Amino acid sequence: MGLLGTVTGENYYNGSQTFVNNGEASFKLTFEESPTADQVRAFLDDIEVFDFIISNGVISFTGASQQLLYTNQGVVVRVELLDFTFGGYQYTSIKDVVDNFMIAYVGDGKLIDHVAKSDVVFHAKRGIQEFSYDILKTVKSQEIELSPSLSMPMPQDYVNYVKVCYIDGSGVRRIIYPTRLTTNPTSPIVQDDNHKYIFDSQGSVVEGSSITEDRWKSFDTKNITGDLSSEDSLYLSSSDYLRSDYGQRYGATPETTQINGFFTINERTGSFNFSSDLAGRIIVLEYISDGLGTDDEMKVNKLAEEALYKHIAYNVLATKRNISEYIVQRYKKERRAAVRNAKLRLSNLKISELTQVMRNQSKQIKH
Repeated sequence: MGLLGTVTGENYYNGSQTFVNNGEASFKLTFEESPTADQVRAFLDDIEVFDFIISNGVISFTGASQQLLYTNQGVVVRVELLDFTFGGYQYTSIKDVVDNFMIAYVGDGKLIDHVAKSDVVFHAKRGIQEFSYDILKTVKSQEIELSPSLSMPMPQDYVNYVKVCYIDGSGVRRIIYPTRLTTNPTSPIVQDDNHKYIFDSQGSVVEGSSITEDRWKSFDTKNITGDLSSEDSLYLSSSDYLRSDYGQRYGATPETTQINGFFTINERTGSFNFSSDLAGRIIVLEYISDGLGTDDEMKVNKLAEEALYKHIAYNVLATKRNISEYIVQRYKKERRAAVRNAKLRLSNLKISELTQVMRNQSKQIKH
């Protein structure tokens, strides 16, 4: 568990560390996590050098740089991270969570007399995964330019989508809604000229491309959105245009009367498919991850850290033999209470922001 002050302001804000040489060629780095040699750049008096190694958080210069440092005092040594981010202090890594749990909960005279560390790691990961769906809401986003194929692959750690939108010329996001007008067949079966199924050498049905999806790609969404085209101006009067602005075109369906486009989720190909009017648009996908995609992601917000400890304790006790049921039920209740407190802490409700939003309620709704 890191303590405030172990990382200097220069480490945090600039992603660098500066030393003044005093006849030495090795220096202790104080970054929050020890980098490797390929994650930093090193400078001697503002001249970049490459002959150095990093081991156990210590950078050691070799070759000509080592000789320069040995023979010249007062040389300014600067080490810069190639990539660094802010805000890491609000999180606790899963490694620290497991180590803290083993210290505080496991041992003679403690709640759990013995448990394998691998079991604690398992329950910690499962806790982060469950919290990501409900408490922590690990929401990520990807931005792409939609290709002519009108398809966007699901991210590697995708669990469920939160919001899909495109970005207009002003940088404002426009929400794209899923549609029920079409579908993505999971088994587009290939047939011969007599409409009989075609089988491969193993006797399995041959599958091909989907005709439904091909037809949807070429579909003109103006046929369902009620959007007026240039040809409509030849037949509509000014009063017709006025009515169309209020969504009063005859036969228009409110569900489809919008010009932001549509998307479907293709489970067969693991992708998002979009309507043809979105080709070339900047698409932003916000999605829920399970928080276990990479080692760096396996962390918990400190506002929910206690809830994770209770989650691990309850699950360890519930799976051990010869544990009294009242102890298991006690920690089940403590886990529930800790999770509830974490939800309240992470809800992040601000009175001033709520007040600003609620001011919209005083506006008259026009029909």
